[in-house]
Amino acid sequence: MSARNPAPLPRPDRIRSTPRSFGWLDVRLLNDDWLARLGPDPTAVLCLLALAADRRGASYYGRGRMAERLGLDGHRVDAALDRLRALELVAFSPWRPGLPDGVWQLLPLPNSR
Repeated sequence: MSARNPAPLPRPDRIRSTPRSFGWLDVRLLNDDWLARLGPDPTAVLCLLALAADRRGASYYGRGRMAERLGLDGHRVDAALDRLRALELVAFSPWRPGLPDGVWQLLPLPNSR
């Protein structure tokens, strides 16, 4: 099917529209195989951060709240955040040194892998 002649939708009565407030994810996550590189838990955490982020990409969700919202235990959230940081997809700054929670910032996807 082409863009000019798209396939019929299974539920044309439920076409999505962009809500007033929304988060966004770079399509390169899909097209450049980032999802496969990340795996399920880091992908879920990245999606949560994208949905919770402000215009600057900043999210103030703490690890405990992330775990609760995603139905994951704290160790899995920590491992997912470590993976996202290692791949430079997120950055973190504590409110004060030594505190576990602070500001998570979504970073642009690197140009090369």
